[in-house]
Amino acid sequence: MIDARRLRILRAVADHRTVTAAAAALYLTPSAVSQQLAALEQETGHRLVERNARGARLTSAGEILLTHTNAVLAQLERAEAELAAYGAGDAGTVTVAAFATGIGLVLAPAIAALSESAPGIRVRVQDAEGDASVPMVLDRQADVAVAVEYRGAPGEDDRRLTRVPLYSEPFDAVLPVRHRLADREQVAIADLAKDTWIGPYPGNPCHDVVVLACQYAGFEPGLEHSSDDFHAVVALAGAEAGVALVPRSALRGMTLTGVVVRPVHGTAPTRRVFAAVRRGAEAHPLIAPVLAALAGAAGGVAGRGDA
Repeated sequence: MIDARRLRILRAVADHRTVTAAAAALYLTPSAVSQQLAALEQETGHRLVERNARGARLTSAGEILLTHTNAVLAQLERAEAELAAYGAGDAGTVTVAAFATGIGLVLAPAIAALSESAPGIRVRVQDAEGDASVPMVLDRQADVAVAVEYRGAPGEDDRRLTRVPLYSEPFDAVLPVRHRLADREQVAIADLAKDTWIGPYPGNPCHDVVVLACQYAGFEPGLEHSSDDFHAVVALAGAEAGVALVPRSALRGMTLTGVVVRPVHGTAPTRRVFAAVRRGAEAHPLIAPVLAALAGAAGGVAGRGDA
């Protein structure tokens, strides 16, 4: 009989690619993870994980088992959801990991709506960058992720997750007021090829959006200044340190001293935001209302016409 807890460990090793990282995500010691993997290999009669200097990877037998693992764990999530529904689970805590702008734009309004529609649900918020929240859900550190599409993000066909599209928004060009293009109604990204750039650090999903937009325009951006805080990015642009592309919602309510904000000419780079839960958990009586509230709040964002 295969122990489902060991299947979760196998998936964590596959996701994190080292025993040490998997152990940290699961709040276990590396030795405990190794022991559980050894027990799983004994249960299955196959070697499942190979280790080398670069980390750990699944063997062919491990990949086969991982496919079944995703289905088994999703079914367990559904079982928990049905049991919770049977027990009228209308009160409890749901942990949501979300990036800062997403918290302000959709999560906070969703919490306000839930206080009226489902007062028994307590939402616990964890601030996480747009590419960090999905791994937190997979590692059971959070129940719901509000995440940003990025290179390497789990796709809609990922069997570990159920995704709910929330909203998309364009990036706008932020230029110093004395910039040569400041008087234009729209700015073409290609016209900024020789400028110094300000942007998020590599690993931030918005960094990928900026770099890809510039590459599509035919150049590599000269990213000389880096910050994941868009207030800092705008302040640097106001100090004439460079130009930037910033998601439109991040600029809302911000003091724009020393800068002008212009729409991007043509097809603007876009930030796409979605919610994600472990597959099978979307029907849980605590999680389903949270997803519905997030979708409702996102509908309000789309209705503004500026995101």
